[in-house]
Amino acid sequence: MNNELETIIKAADSKRAANIQVLDIRELSIISDYFIIMSGETQRQVQAIANEILDKAKENNFPISRVEGLSEANWVVLDLGDYIVHVFDEDSYEFYELYRLWNTAKPVDVSEYIVED
Repeated sequence: MNNELETIIKAADSKRAANIQVLDIRELSIISDYFIIMSGETQRQVQAIANEILDKAKENNFPISRVEGLSEANWVVLDLGDYIVHVFDEDSYEFYELYRLWNTAKPVDVSEYIVED
């Protein structure tokens, strides 16, 4: 597994992100290589997760092309080049079911980067 993906997942997990899924979309789209989808219980937690990922991305010199939705925190999108990170609040996660829209993408196992409670 690559270091960038590990950094993103560990940053999200450190803020207790739930439903973390990584989808390999390289064969399906030219917009990015991976979609990383997760949720937080509240809008405040969604902001904390997104900000932690952004902080770690900056520390590690990852490209940050675009950030959308951070102030509303219902659905935050972080464009980190090869990685598009989607952080949803619980209601938006259930409503949009983004992971189902990309159900032909290959799932990537990142369980080794997630600390069990």
